[in-house]
Amino acid sequence: MIEVQDVRVDPSARRTWRGDREILLSRKEFDLVHALIARAGSVVTREELMRDVWGVTFWTSSKTIDVHLGWVRRKLGDDTRQPRLITTIRGQGLRFELGMVADATSSA
Repeated sequence: MIEVQDVRVDPSARRTWRGDREILLSRKEFDLVHALIARAGSVVTREELMRDVWGVTFWTSSKTIDVHLGWVRRKLGDDTRQPRLITTIRGQGLRFELGMVADATSSA
């Protein structure tokens, strides 16, 4: 079980919770959350996500990641305009935050 902030992920059962509420995620959404929460506090590049979640080693389009990220943020109740769980680090990648972030450090 991996727990960061109030999000828990059970990789073996492929289940996710926010607080006491289970969040139903598609396979790719779960893989995206798992890839980020497993490295919480660290920036994960889009190239790493494409490799780890989609199994491709070539760069296609960041739209795939952006669309899935939008769905994940909505399901987790993370404000898409000022996210507190998963933040976009411009020019670097995405980071699952260890704690609440200040507005100045997030940019979606």
